Amino acid sequence: MKRLIYIIGVLAVLASCGGGERDYSRWTDLPVKGWAYGDTLCLVPVDTSLHDNDSLVRRSLSLGLAHSNDYPYSNLWLEVTYRGEHSAYRDTLNVALADVYGRWLGSGFGANYQHEIVLNPQADIDLSRPVMVRHIMRVDTLRGLERIGVSVR
Repeated sequence: MKRLIYIIGVLAVLASCGGGERDYSRWTDLPVKGWAYGDTLCLVPVDTSLHDNDSLVRRSLSLGLAHSNDYPYSNLWLEVTYRGEHSAYRDTLNVALADVYGRWLGSGFGANYQHEIVLNPQADIDLSRPVMVRHIMRVDTLRGLERIGVSVR
């Protein structure tokens, strides 16, 4: 009986260690002095120094961002560019960060908030090439944004 329980336990552990699909993400901190209009962020979702990475995938591409109470606007206009196997994609986003009453949306508590925006639920993306993000707001330097990232799941 002990042997049967041992075998069932080992099989359960092995079954839970299955090789599922990987998630990739890359985040970068924005300068404290602000994100200048001309600064394009280049985020490569995969660590290119590893040899066993996926390269071309069709999965969900999301953008994440974190901001503080110091962000002076209720929205954020972004341009996101990424490459697939045969073509390049460019999305223009208007990300709502606050409701019409000025209450911050997203998750978080205190003075920091985080948002996740699904750009494409079935993105054809080359993970070894950068996802480029730039703000297209009508100001020279944005203050109050803390981090920007991309994730592929």
